[in-house]
Amino acid sequence: MKFFAIATGLATAAVLAACSPNAQNESAEAANAVGADVSATTTNATDDVDAATDEALGSAEATIDRAGENIERGAERSGDVLSNAADDASRATGEALTDAGNAMKR
Repeated sequence: MKFFAIATGLATAAVLAACSPNAQNESAEAANAVGADVSATTTNATDDVDAATDEALGSAEATIDRAGENIERGAERSGDVLSNAADDASRATGEALTDAGNAMKR
């Protein structure tokens, strides 16, 4: 690949040397235009990749945030269920002790 680029460069130089100054100027302007197009395309591609990366990371962040919120809600519900179960067990134990005390009085 390197050899091909060097050979192409030498051939281009030889052709330009044989051309008139006007043709050389036009060739140089065309080369500059191609260089500018390549630069603009590279910049646009880089911007597109950056935007896609930002979008993907933002989407992943939002997904992780939603997962965290769902886990938190689930933990709160579990805590509520456990608290209610403990209250029910405490109430049932108190009633059982009261019933046992009443039965012993009879």
